[in-house]
Amino acid sequence: MSQPQTKGVDLGALGNAGMQSGLQETRKFPPPASISKSAHVKSMAEYDRLYKESIENPDKFWGERAGELHWFKKWDRVLEWNLPDAKWFVGGKTNLSYNCIDRQVQAGLGDKVAIVWEGEPYDAAKPVASELVRLTYNDLLREVSKFANVLKSLGVKKGEVVTLYMPMIPELAIAMLACARIGAPHSIIFGGFSASAIKDRVEDAKSKIIVTADGGYRRGKVVPLKAAVDEALTSTDVVKTVVVYDRVKGVGGFKFAMKAGRDHLWSDLMAKASDKCPAEPMDSEDLLFILYTSGSTGKPKGIMHTTGGYMVYTYLTSRYVFDLHGEDPAEMHWCTADIGWVTGHSYIVYGVLPNRVATLMFEGAPNQPANDRFWDIIQRHKVTKFYTAPTAIRAFMKWGEQEPKKHDLSSLKILGSVGEPINPEAWMWYHEHIGGKRCPIVDTWWQTETGGHMITPLPGATTTVPGSCTRPFFGIDVSIVNKDGQELPANAGGFLVIKKPWPSILRGILGDRERFLKTYWSEIKGCYFAGDGARRDLDGNFWVMGRVDDVINVSGHRLGTMEVESALVSHPSVAEAAVVGMPHEIKGTGIAAFVTLKTGKAPTEELKKELTNHVGHEIGAIAKPDQIRFTEALPKTRSGKIMRRLLRELASGQEVKGDTTTLEDFSILAKLRDTDEA
Repeated sequence: MSQPQTKGVDLGALGNAGMQSGLQETRKFPPPASISKSAHVKSMAEYDRLYKESIENPDKFWGERAGELHWFKKWDRVLEWNLPDAKWFVGGKTNLSYNCIDRQVQAGLGDKVAIVWEGEPYDAAKPVASELVRLTYNDLLREVSKFANVLKSLGVKKGEVVTLYMPMIPELAIAMLACARIGAPHSIIFGGFSASAIKDRVEDAKSKIIVTADGGYRRGKVVPLKAAVDEALTSTDVVKTVVVYDRVKGVGGFKFAMKAGRDHLWSDLMAKASDKCPAEPMDSEDLLFILYTSGSTGKPKGIMHTTGGYMVYTYLTSRYVFDLHGEDPAEMHWCTADIGWVTGHSYIVYGVLPNRVATLMFEGAPNQPANDRFWDIIQRHKVTKFYTAPTAIRAFMKWGEQEPKKHDLSSLKILGSVGEPINPEAWMWYHEHIGGKRCPIVDTWWQTETGGHMITPLPGATTTVPGSCTRPFFGIDVSIVNKDGQELPANAGGFLVIKKPWPSILRGILGDRERFLKTYWSEIKGCYFAGDGARRDLDGNFWVMGRVDDVINVSGHRLGTMEVESALVSHPSVAEAAVVGMPHEIKGTGIAAFVTLKTGKAPTEELKKELTNHVGHEIGAIAKPDQIRFTEALPKTRSGKIMRRLLRELASGQEVKGDTTTLEDFSILAKLRDTDEA
């Protein structure tokens, strides 16, 4: 079983890379006084005090924060830790759907707006007249309760996994909250994934039911989601029930098929459902959701998160990192991620709603119908907290500063960055042209596995540095170590590890205990290994330099190189393939594929396009290679291992400088340099 490839990593280069990319490392931005005055954490002295308490007395720290939420039964113990297994708020009974909705209604805030949704179809003459939804907590309670009863009527029981494959519409949030309400773990599949990805995930989760939509909108076109589900279900008999929300409603002649006995329309089921459904008291360690993420082997990992710890951690990180104040009626939080990724789980729905702050959902792209769509949304909805990815920021830079200048962005108070390390140039552009030099930027480092922010500035306390995610969040005991687990001095590149458990730590990989142990707990004894290289500077700020295994970060989304390689090799023309990451102006990291064809197959531009589309069909558009090179052979060691390091250097346009003494056939390097690029 593949593990992070730590032995071949140049630790010194990790540190040096951080120094070279940190052009603005000496440029420091103190927190604005306007934010510090009312922030939950007002100074570094307060941060230091709370951080020390969270590390030295976690029971007290987390017990007090958990007490801010609703529990049907208080916990017996805050933490039970038997390496590598953590249990939080042991014996406690709660429900995350209740804490997202009922708690606010019980507090007399039922008429407060909970979710604002805007769809992609857009008419400048009639701005979003039919594509805007505002749901209060009362509305949300009614709709979530009804769909919870729908799930029950379809035979869904507590503990049974419900798969959600939907566009970014309010019904997706309603469905996930309904699952949490009745104790049915959800598995959300990003709407850009293919039929093959759906099949793999429903079979791994043994999910008998899928909730989907006829389609969704993306850049003015309909993405046919129900058709992908139908295709997936031709090759598996696990799923017995499909619920379909008619999002597109036949616009432009769009049609979808319904299979009698298996498929049901959302509207038909909701029309019959009661709007009363009490929240199920859930054990703190009951499974809340599964979310699949790429690993260094071809099979995605079903990451498991449980109820209590995840609830407390996402609530607190949302509150402190975005400085959310539920008593402020003007507060509007917009995380631009899709709910199909963990960022959407934690910072559109589960972390924000318990803070009693309106959360914005947007279906569509930032350049539809024009490049200023995001800034138009911020102006119209008076967004105060804006959380997006470096990939998007680099695209905004390319489109030019004239786009945000068209709009009033003065409502913004805090900006956020997520998904990958942000380069200092993009950080500075974001700070100047979107934040008007007045908004602190919270550059957050975390993972699907961690559930919530791990290293991040706090806007009222932290002096930020372009390109650095700065300091660990409360309870996160982070170190930079070498392969022997020895802590490294400042500015020495090494492996980022976490020494103590935190409430939203993953509880395992569904059905694969061995993979859980090997992936996260085998590299550095006694520590969670994140799979990233990093360094810590003289001020104590962390600089995350990227993955050290065969996982690449494309537009902030993790893809295993083996997944893409497997998709390529499944094409009848391909004999062998190797995939590596390469620098990309917008995505940060692009995908470069080196392909060897079967005897009798000729390399052509048409075949490149065919292979690119084949990968898109097998995995999803996000995995399409940016570059395909045909080659007679791949560089291998004498033991047969592909030397991906050499391929990375070639794909990046660099001179091959590394050790090639183990290369079996030196002539391959010369041939590779002459291969065509897509």
